[in-house]
Amino acid sequence: MQLSDFDFHLPEALIATRPAKPRSAARLLLAEGETIRDLHVFDLVDIFQPGDLLVLNNTKVIPARLFGTRQRGEAVAKVEVTLLEPTPAGWRALAKPLRKVNPGETIRFSDALSAEVVEKTETNLVLAFNLTGDDFDAALNDAGAMPLPPYIAAKRPADAADRDDYQTVFARHAGAVAAPTASLHFDAPLLQALRDKGVEFVEVTLHVGAGTFLPVKVEDVTTHRMHAEWGEVTEAAAARINAAKDQGRRVIPVGTTALRLIESAAASGRIAPWSGTTDIFIYPGYRFRVTDALMTNFHLPKSTLLMLVSALMGKGRIDRIYAHAVASGYRFFSYGDASLLIP
Repeated sequence: MQLSDFDFHLPEALIATRPAKPRSAARLLLAEGETIRDLHVFDLVDIFQPGDLLVLNNTKVIPARLFGTRQRGEAVAKVEVTLLEPTPAGWRALAKPLRKVNPGETIRFSDALSAEVVEKTETNLVLAFNLTGDDFDAALNDAGAMPLPPYIAAKRPADAADRDDYQTVFARHAGAVAAPTASLHFDAPLLQALRDKGVEFVEVTLHVGAGTFLPVKVEDVTTHRMHAEWGEVTEAAAARINAAKDQGRRVIPVGTTALRLIESAAASGRIAPWSGTTDIFIYPGYRFRVTDALMTNFHLPKSTLLMLVSALMGKGRIDRIYAHAVASGYRFFSYGDASLLIP
């Protein structure tokens, strides 16, 4: 498998910069076996069956993009920071311009929030903030902006609407710096309608990192190294997923993040309670242990997520699905339309 095998032409006009309103009005491509149908997300009430178990990622996106200043002698210089993950020494972060920021300097983001640069590498910084706990969360919420994906941020800045749009309605545990975007299509009425039909839900947590947007730089895709992300499958969640499998009911993760997490927790062949970092890389040839189907958005050319859906559906079938999506004008990426992939 070569990286070029996962390339396709995507017209710029199909990259969504705003979501559908209401959320469940987004289009839905249903691919079941060789059949492709053009529907809407609200049609999931007619597609899912009583007893289906949907796996939701309840991570919460933090306003991780910060705009600050640092003192350069008599001058004040601007710095843009994107938080990546907490470490024992502080928050690891990207910075622009990175080369001009030095350890020991202080970056001020607001009257309440500042950070000292305690470490610098060729690619990022470690920042020790002046606040911790709830005080840090409150100051970050006031000073920060939602970390929109690069292909949206290049076209427009994050605004007040993104505070709601780039967050799932069931977000509970703060820590992600990117949204589990397939889940953005669910609103309260749709969730209730599915419950009324007998569809069940179980929640897991995977804090999506900025690494999800990193390009694959090797031609032999099997040599690619995935970024690591922290996740947790509780004992109760594992028990419910195992019960569904034992009873012959379908387990359907909503989003590639939920899929990667439950497959990581099922490394032994059966899902178990799990907590830690995962760098699982799923590409064609992978044997799925838990997943019966997947709801997901449409992904970037040459991306690891396109490789993942190719593993689930087969490379030739995904080629046909994506050709249909492009020809039919489906909207791509984080704020785009959805697909339901049933092998």
